[in-house]
Amino acid sequence: MEELGQISLLPINRFTDFGAYLATKSGEEVLLPNRYLTGNEREGDVISVFIYTDSEDRPVAVTDIPKATLDQWAVLEVKEVTQIGAFLDWGLPKDLFVPKAEMGKSMQVGQKYLIKVCMDYRTNRLIGSGKYRDFFYPAPKDYEPGNEVEGLIFEKTDLGYKVLLEDRYEGLIYANEVFQPLELGDKKILYVKKRRDDGKIDLQLLPTGRAKYEEGAERILEILKEKGFLPLHDKSDPEEIKAMLGMSKKHFKQCIGQLYKAREIQILEDGISLSKKGS
Repeated sequence: MEELGQISLLPINRFTDFGAYLATKSGEEVLLPNRYLTGNEREGDVISVFIYTDSEDRPVAVTDIPKATLDQWAVLEVKEVTQIGAFLDWGLPKDLFVPKAEMGKSMQVGQKYLIKVCMDYRTNRLIGSGKYRDFFYPAPKDYEPGNEVEGLIFEKTDLGYKVLLEDRYEGLIYANEVFQPLELGDKKILYVKKRRDDGKIDLQLLPTGRAKYEEGAERILEILKEKGFLPLHDKSDPEEIKAMLGMSKKHFKQCIGQLYKAREIQILEDGISLSKKGS
């Protein structure tokens, strides 16, 4: 069944006591259970459904949308670990099974992992794979410093946060350059710091150069316009600055220096406020 693992638009072929049978492109039928019907449907109506296999490995249609479809990636949480593998929450009634051979590393209940949804052609059912390195490639050389990219945060290590780029490349945001909360599964606009010789990409959360300070300065201005005053100055504790603004002390000092030169703020003994021009 070519629709297995995909979101498809399928017409209702007929109704039974159990639900509605939808017609697939190959001429087969797949059941959409009653709990996914409103009662207003008619034969011939086209329904958007996702098709996977139920607990008895029979194809079934649902109107729920999974966190990833066939050949897609998602960061998923482990609900159960057994001797044969792990079961992960991917947003459907039946959890996604990751066989032990596809786990890549030992998994723990409640932890999140980067998973690719794959087809097990021996059993004709969908499974997950946590062996992401089997699917990664060295990034091309057109990943140049300053380029804007979108990345999926998928793992935290002592070095920092690993990032999936374009479903095939690996990036890293170094821990000492993170000054805002990051969660596994977040999608972020990031900036290339450099491409390493091994083809992995060093990333940063803010643009390089002058644009970086303009973005941070704009954030400070927005807070000042809302609150009128910020109890931060060049002698403030770095952790206090990080907690309030999500930036390093060095970045903060560069931003307020820029704003002061532009006569947007006043620097007081106990903090900063808008200047008459900025108020």
